[in-house]
Amino acid sequence: MEQVSEPFTVDLRRLTVLRELERRGSLARTAEALHLTPSAVSQQIAALARETGVPLTEKDGRGVRLTGQARVLLAHAELIAAQLERARADLAAYGQSGRGSVTIGCFSSGILGLLPGVLRGLAERLPKVRVDVLEAEPPDLFTALDAGQVDVAVAVDFAAAPPHTDGRYERVDLFTDVLDLVVPAGHRLVGQGPVALRELARDTWIVGAAESCCGAVARSVCAAAGFTPDVRHAVNDWAALAALVEAGVGVALVPRLVRELYAGRRVAVVPLEGSPPSRNVFAAVRAGAEGDAVLAAVRDQLTTRAQTDFPNSRSRTPHSSHNAATRSRPRPEVASGA
Repeated sequence: MEQVSEPFTVDLRRLTVLRELERRGSLARTAEALHLTPSAVSQQIAALARETGVPLTEKDGRGVRLTGQARVLLAHAELIAAQLERARADLAAYGQSGRGSVTIGCFSSGILGLLPGVLRGLAERLPKVRVDVLEAEPPDLFTALDAGQVDVAVAVDFAAAPPHTDGRYERVDLFTDVLDLVVPAGHRLVGQGPVALRELARDTWIVGAAESCCGAVARSVCAAAGFTPDVRHAVNDWAALAALVEAGVGVALVPRLVRELYAGRRVAVVPLEGSPPSRNVFAAVRAGAEGDAVLAAVRDQLTTRAQTDFPNSRSRTPHSSHNAATRSRPRPEVASGA
């Protein structure tokens, strides 16, 4: 009698755990991200290994690392997840009612400077669709995107964000957010013309937490200029940071997304030599979800606002068909000595 092989099946929830282990690099951090215990994560990975019949992890000192077979499986997991998203989009299109709600995950300064206009536009374009906002940054933002807790992620490219080549996401680059050097109104460099950032090496700095996108970017910009900033104040709230600069206790790199918070304060922008430091802002959805009409409308609105609101920024779209030059009205200058 001809033997019939058993069907090859895997639990998609366990694939999610494996994907998170790849992102986080340790059982403990994976457990924390997924709100599980390390033991539960180990059990999920062990069960997936039994389902596939191959080892998925191996010891690496006190921790574990993924095997080559695990990375092969993850490559297929990307295709599976993308196909499921396409199925979801096709079903929504068939019903012609679209998604009843959508959640946008975004970093704090993006919520301040970008999303208000986006939300107003969506309210006009999709009046029957509920739009929720969740403040989050990579890697937590993309954990939420993978889990379906977020439908559209708006983020900044930095070490904790996924690379452009990550096949799990369909992304569109929105604009380049310039970072300005903001100092107290009476600072020695005010009115001196363009200065080298290294001239601030002996100043006290106000910088976001190291794991935050702005904190990480500011530290890397200073490192590229040849110095490690003397960070006396780690502040993630932009209004609080503005108050500290005004108080004269430090200098800071401020994204233009939040410059309106500085209007009327006794602070000044000091121009920097050469090209100003900047960060790339992008939006992403799960691969396969780009066909969803509501998500497409959200991404279109994000692109429109980026083109309208942010001058001298460039739109780069290596993984999306949305590609338009960025032209906009200027944003108000930070007050100097006001």
